[in-house]
Amino acid sequence: MVIKKYPNRRLYDTSSGRYVNLDDVALLIRKGMDVHVVDARTGEDLTRVVLTQIIVEDVKGQPAGLPLDLLRQLVMATDRALSDVKSAAMSPFQMVKKFLTPEPTETESELEELRRRVAELEARAESREDSGGSRPAKKARGKQTGRR
Repeated sequence: MVIKKYPNRRLYDTSSGRYVNLDDVALLIRKGMDVHVVDARTGEDLTRVVLTQIIVEDVKGQPAGLPLDLLRQLVMATDRALSDVKSAAMSPFQMVKKFLTPEPTETESELEELRRRVAELEARAESREDSGGSRPAKKARGKQTGRR
C-alpha cells in the first residue's frame, strides 16, 4: 500500500483514495498491512521517517515513555547504521536486531562452545546406549562367526 506525503504534511492513501493521519497509518501497520510512504513530488521513500513519527507520537502521551536503555541503544544504532554500508541491504527488522543484540563476550562464546560440545557428547552417548554399546556387539559377532 502506497501513501503519498505532500509538502503540506498531508498523507494520501492511494489505495482508498482518501487523506489519512498518523493514527490511521499506525492502525494499518498494526493490522499487518505493508505500508510505504513516499514523497508526492520526488518519490523519495519516507517510510522510516513516518514510522519514527508514529513511535514518537505514541510515546508522547505516556508518562514513562520508552525505557532509557532502549532509547540509548536506538541512538547508538542509528550512529552505527550510518557508518555501516551493509545495513542498506538488511531488512529493518534484521538491522534493529543486529544493533540491539550485544556482541557476545569471549566468556559467552566459550560457554556456547562448551554447551555445543556437551550436547554432541550426550548425543554420542545416547547413540551408543541405543545400539547396546560397541564392545558387546563385537563379541556377539565373534561368537556368531565362531559357530559357523
